[in-house]
Amino acid sequence: MKISLRLIVSLVVVLTAAIALFTLSQTRQEYARSTNELLRRAQLLGEGLQEAAAPALAAQNARALQRIVDKFANRERLAGIAVFDPAGATLAVTTSLQDVASFVRPQTVLESDRDQARLIERDGRTFHVYALPLTDDDRVLGVLAVVHDADHIRARVTQIWTENFLRLLTYAFVIAVTTLIVVRWSIEGPIARMADWMKQLRLGNGTAAKPPISGPLFKPLASEAARMVNTLAQARASAEHEARLRLTSESLWTAERLKEFVRTKLQGRAFVLVSNREPYVHTRRGKAIEWVVPASGLVTALEPVMRASEGLWVAHGSGDADALTVDEHDRVRVPPDEPVYTLKRVWLTKEEEEGYYYGFANEGLWPLCHIAHTRPIFRGDDWAAYQAVNAKFAAAVLSEIKESPEPVVLIQDYHFALLPRLIKTARPDARVGLFWHIPWPNPEAMAICPWQRDILHGMLGADLIGFHIQFHCNNFLDTVDRALECRIDRERFSVTREQQTTLVRPYPISVAPWFEPDPGPQAREALLKEHGVSPTVRIGVGVDRLDYTKGIVERFRGIERFFDKYPDFREQFTFVELGAPSRTHIPRYHDLVSEIDAEAERISWRFRTKTWTPLIFLKQHHTHHDILRWYRAADLCLVTSLHDGMNLVAKEYVGARSDGTGALILSPFTGAARELTDALIVNPYDTEQMADAIRYALGMPSEEERRRMANMREQIRSANIYRWAAALVADVAEVRVASPEPFGA
Repeated sequence: MKISLRLIVSLVVVLTAAIALFTLSQTRQEYARSTNELLRRAQLLGEGLQEAAAPALAAQNARALQRIVDKFANRERLAGIAVFDPAGATLAVTTSLQDVASFVRPQTVLESDRDQARLIERDGRTFHVYALPLTDDDRVLGVLAVVHDADHIRARVTQIWTENFLRLLTYAFVIAVTTLIVVRWSIEGPIARMADWMKQLRLGNGTAAKPPISGPLFKPLASEAARMVNTLAQARASAEHEARLRLTSESLWTAERLKEFVRTKLQGRAFVLVSNREPYVHTRRGKAIEWVVPASGLVTALEPVMRASEGLWVAHGSGDADALTVDEHDRVRVPPDEPVYTLKRVWLTKEEEEGYYYGFANEGLWPLCHIAHTRPIFRGDDWAAYQAVNAKFAAAVLSEIKESPEPVVLIQDYHFALLPRLIKTARPDARVGLFWHIPWPNPEAMAICPWQRDILHGMLGADLIGFHIQFHCNNFLDTVDRALECRIDRERFSVTREQQTTLVRPYPISVAPWFEPDPGPQAREALLKEHGVSPTVRIGVGVDRLDYTKGIVERFRGIERFFDKYPDFREQFTFVELGAPSRTHIPRYHDLVSEIDAEAERISWRFRTKTWTPLIFLKQHHTHHDILRWYRAADLCLVTSLHDGMNLVAKEYVGARSDGTGALILSPFTGAARELTDALIVNPYDTEQMADAIRYALGMPSEEERRRMANMREQIRSANIYRWAAALVADVAEVRVASPEPFGA
C-alpha cells in the first residue's frame, strides 16, 4: 500500500505541474487570440466609419454624425461608438455609452496622433476600446472611438482554468485507481499467482506449464522458478503415468521407462550417438553468448534418447561461439540450463563442410535417395571431402571409446555412410548401429552413384541398419544383392559380408507423447490477431524445411485450385505455411525459395481482399513453441511430401491436437502414411484431389473428425519416440559381436 501511495502522490504532483503550465500557456494564447479578434473587428469598423463620417466631421455636423454612429451601432459585441472634435468634445455617441470621455481619453490619441487599443475594467465589466485620429490630409478632424464588450474573454479564460482543474481532478482519480489496479495486477497479483502456482505444483495439483507471470520485470524469477519446478512436475507426471499404466496393464513407453530400459540394456557400457547436426548451437549476440535448439526433426527425435542414456553425442560444431563453450577435449555438458549428457563437437573447415555436407551429402545422396525430380550431382572433390570427414568423425568417436569395453555406437543418417566400417574395423567389439532417416531408393536409382559399392561397404560395417519402413529395407537388400558379393538371408533380413553380419530392420520413428492440455480458444484468437487474421476464419497449416522434397509448390497450387473450385470458402479459410530456410547457397535450394515466394505472392494477389489473405507464408526459423501454437490453432494440416522417410510434422500435428479435433491431409509418399491411416491420403501431384480433400476436411462431420483424430492419436501415443528408441537401442545393444562362420563354409 505504501508503494501505491508514493506512486499516486508522485504522479499527481507531476501531473498538477504539467496541467498548470499547459493551462497558463493555453489561457495566454486564448487571451491574445480574442484580443486580436476584437482589434481586427474594431479596425475594420473604424475604417468604414472614417469614410462615412469624414464629410460630416469636416462640417462639424453633429446631427449627421449621430445618424452615422447609430447606423453602425448594431454590430456583434459592439458596446458603442463615439466621435470627438479636435478639442476633445463629444460630437456623437451611442446611447449605450456613459461617461464616454473616461472610456476613450481622446486627448491622449490627439497628442500621439496614432490609434490606440486597450482593455479596461468598468463597473465589473471588461471593455475593449479602440480609438484612432480622423484626419483630412494634414488636418486633424477629430477622434473616433469603437468600444467592444470583452466580457467573453474573461469568461473563456475562467472556463479554461475550470475545465483543466476538473480534468486534473479526473486524472488524479484515474491515476489513483489505475495505480492501485496496476500494482495489484502487475506486481502483487503476479507474485501471488506465482506463489500459488508453485504451491499447487508442490502439492501435486498443477502441471509444469509455463509460469503464470511474464515480462522483463519477472523474467529472471519466472525462468528460475520454471526450472526449479519443471523437474519435480515431470517426475511426478511420469510416476503417475507409470502407475496408471501398471493398473491398466498397459505397456506405453515413457521417458522414465526408456531411461530405466536403456540403463538395463547398456549395463554400464558407453553409449555414443553420432550425427551431423548438433542438438544445441552456441551463437554470439553482441557481447553475450546464447544457445539455441536448431530446427531439426532428427534433434527432436534423438534428444529424449540422449537424456535417457546420459551418453555422449558427437556432432559438427556449427555455431560461431561453439568453440568458446567447450573444454580442452571439445566437450560441453548439455542441455545448457540443466546438463544431463555430453556433447562433443567436431570441427570442420569451410572446404570440408562445402564438399562433404553441401556437396556429396545434399547435392548427391539427398536427391538420389528422394527421387524427387532433382538431378543428383556427384563430384570427385566432394567424394574426397565426404571420405575425409567420415574419417575425422571416426577418429573423434574412437578417441572417446578407447577406454570403454564393448561400447554402443548409434550413427545417424546419410552423412556417415562410411563411418560404421571405419569404427567396426578399429573396434570389432563395438556394437554399431546406423539409422538412415531418409528413403532408400530402388537399385536402379542407387546405381547412378559412382561410389555406390563404397557406400554400401561402409554401411555394412554396422551390426544393425534401420530404416523407417519395410519398403526401404527391401530396396536396400535389393541394392546390396545387385552391387556386392555377399550372402543375404531374406528370412532374417540380414547381410553377411567379410565375416560381418548386418541386420536390416524397420524402425518407424515417432514423436514424444504430449500431455499438455489444450489452451482454449483465447490462445487461438491471440495468435491469429498477431498475424492480422480474423478469429472466425478456418485455418490450415504447413510446417516444413524449405526443401524440394516437401511438395510446397504443389501444396500451394492445390490450395489455389481449392479457392477456384470452392469460391464459397474465400474469406472463410486461410492457409499458413511455416517455412524454415535451409541450404540456401545450394543453387537448387536458392531457386526453390524464390519459386515458393513467387507462388505464394501470386496466389495471394489473385484472391486476397482488403480484410483477408488466402495464404500467409512465414519464411523464417520458428521455435517449437511457435509451431505448437499453430498446430493447435489449425483446423487442418497439409503434409504433401513428394518423397519422405517418415515426416514427423504429421505426427507432431496429431500429437498437438489435445482437444481431439482437426484433420490431417497426408501424402502417400511419406512413411507416416503407413501408420496414420485415418488421415486423408492425397497425391500431392493431383491438385483436384488435394482441393477436394481440403473441402472434405473443412466440412467433415464432427463425429468422424474426432474418430479419425482419436485413432491417429492412439497410434502415436503407443508407437512413440520412446518405443522407437527402446527398440533400436535394444537391438543394437543385444547384437552378437562374435564373428560368424566364413563365407561359403
